[in-house]
Amino acid sequence: MSLESVRAFLAEKAPQLTIIELSTSTATVELAAAGHGVVPGQIAKTLSLRIGDRVVLVVTRGDARLDNRKIKATFGGKARMLAGDEVEAVTGHPVGGVCPFGLATALPVYCDVSLKAFDEVIPAAGAIHSAVRVSPDLMADLASAAWVDVCQAEAVAPT
Repeated sequence: MSLESVRAFLAEKAPQLTIIELSTSTATVELAAAGHGVVPGQIAKTLSLRIGDRVVLVVTRGDARLDNRKIKATFGGKARMLAGDEVEAVTGHPVGGVCPFGLATALPVYCDVSLKAFDEVIPAAGAIHSAVRVSPDLMADLASAAWVDVCQAEAVAPT
């Protein structure tokens, strides 16, 4: 179902993008990078966070780590990761397949500026074996995302 919601979303908003389905799992950054033949930083991981009573999605480069001070300054509170069952209930996507497209619930989406180190990034596409290749700017536009700086500085160095 989740892959289908992403497929429908992209068919409507970006028909030029093709969903890539691999026979192996891409549920972790390392597996995704190996499967797509790219460096881990090029994988766009989507984190589901609860900040106070709000749930937000933050898309970062695969090798980035969140900076708690930057998160608090940007969002006005401490963030905690959602549990796996919460993630699927809110996004409609399984953990390892979460992306900012075809969401079950309208959520605010933020893209970390660290993604701009790449011309092309690879977010999941609603399943643990699917993804799409897209420019960071187009991904942000499609997700109606705001750009933020919430990762540790060393993660933005080219790999």
